[in-house]
Amino acid sequence: MEAEPKLLIVDDDADVLKAAAMALSGLATDVDVTTLPAGLTERLDGRSYDAILLDMNFAPGERGGGAGLDWLARIQAADAALSVVLMTTYGGVALAVEGLKRGAADFVLKPWRNEALVASMTAAVERTRQRRAAAADLNLDDLERRAIERALQLHEGNISHAAASLGLTRPALYRRMARHGL
Repeated sequence: MEAEPKLLIVDDDADVLKAAAMALSGLATDVDVTTLPAGLTERLDGRSYDAILLDMNFAPGERGGGAGLDWLARIQAADAALSVVLMTTYGGVALAVEGLKRGAADFVLKPWRNEALVASMTAAVERTRQRRAAAADLNLDDLERRAIERALQLHEGNISHAAASLGLTRPALYRRMARHGL
């Protein structure tokens, strides 16, 4: 029997957090919420989530969705297997397509229908679990290469920061990068 999913909801509106947590309570009793994405990648290091419901706008008056797309990329760099469902009030087809192109599992418009939100998050949890199962079948060299690639992406190519996040010295990271052709 699979463990109950662990979900994270990120939205700057406390009422949206409460409503989403209530809507998802039948899917998971372990639902964390946060109003700000700051510190999100550190939170992912300390806890294994099965899916994230992520708002796309975090500043008053912001409607373009750029912040959500930026945080989607950061989440993917921190945990490539983790599925993210994007949500916004100010969405259109173009924004939804852009989010999906960048790797979002789904796109939800606020206000949502609870059944649709649960279905979207259930599919996201299943997608995360399938990815993690597939990753478990990788060999150690593949895992190391992917970890290096993620660290470099997360730290925008900064070797010192990537090495530190991997627990390596810079020369050790350079040697491993050369071994993997990076």
